[in-house]
Amino acid sequence: MTERETAEQYLEGYTEILASVCATHRRLSRDELEALRSRGERAAEAGIGLRTLIRSHLSAAQRVQPALSSAAAAHLLTAVGQAVDAFAEGHERAQHLAMRQEEAARREFIDDLLYGRSDLGRLAERAERFGLLLSHSHAVAVAQGPEPYDDGYAVTRAVETSLVARFGNRRILLTTKDGRLICVAPADEPEVLAHFAKQAYAATDGGQVAIGRSHAGAGGVVHSYEEALNALDLAARMDLNEPVLHAADLLVYPVLTRDRQAMADLVRSVLGPLQQARGGAQPLLDTLTAYFDSGCVTAQAARHLNLSVRATTYRLARIQRLTGADPGDPVQRYTLQTAVIGARLLGWPGELL
Repeated sequence: MTERETAEQYLEGYTEILASVCATHRRLSRDELEALRSRGERAAEAGIGLRTLIRSHLSAAQRVQPALSSAAAAHLLTAVGQAVDAFAEGHERAQHLAMRQEEAARREFIDDLLYGRSDLGRLAERAERFGLLLSHSHAVAVAQGPEPYDDGYAVTRAVETSLVARFGNRRILLTTKDGRLICVAPADEPEVLAHFAKQAYAATDGGQVAIGRSHAGAGGVVHSYEEALNALDLAARMDLNEPVLHAADLLVYPVLTRDRQAMADLVRSVLGPLQQARGGAQPLLDTLTAYFDSGCVTAQAARHLNLSVRATTYRLARIQRLTGADPGDPVQRYTLQTAVIGARLLGWPGELL
């Protein structure tokens, strides 16, 4: 049976309504309009397109016209307009409801996927509906910008359009969560997340993107997502300004803070004396940070601090006198640098350890 033949099933009583309305020159009654809306809803639920249905309504009206008097025929167009409008309203109402239900199902799936709150077997079945094969390995990229983003936002649409144009219908999931853009892609297609990172960085006007490591299974998606979130949080605490962060490159930081109390003791022991300096510890801590970030090149650190090389050298000498550790000595430098990293991770000296 063709779609047009199927559409005819939803025109039951339509010609009788037209004939009655045209004969009396009245408007369609409330019951007649509601019946047409109901048929429109059922047709939409059956998956029949609105254009096909409207053509069927017009064809039926043409079959009615020859049997009408000239006076009744003059009212036919008005009656058809009312009937088609009511039918289309019901069809659109069903479509909107289906879209809302689909959006709700998609959002529920994403929440379960990223938080691991559902049975993994059931989650894998649902994932196929949204284009993912959770039996494979996946990696997750998370992008954040100066403002929160949601599904349907211009930024989200721009990134999605670029991904579809570049990679077509590959098994990629693009969504939003807590104001961030999220992309889940197969682990064997790293170019997808690289492209997502580039487009998200541009679309968010210089935001930051973190990419988690690839992991297998449904639980692997959660793991990769958490790694990406932790990388963004670490970047905020460590003042890391790189546009794209890879969780694999930042594994040393969780290791250093695994024993928080030991790290706090190291920071207090090594850097605590800097608090005796005029102006407090922060300027000298900033000097050490710039010095280590520049590869221990004093001139480059001075440029970063907007200081002269002489002033920077003076600060480094001051640090050595207060701490007893020489930033230029390889062994002592390692202790100082580890303490500086710990201070940045723990928020010292701005926060209590």
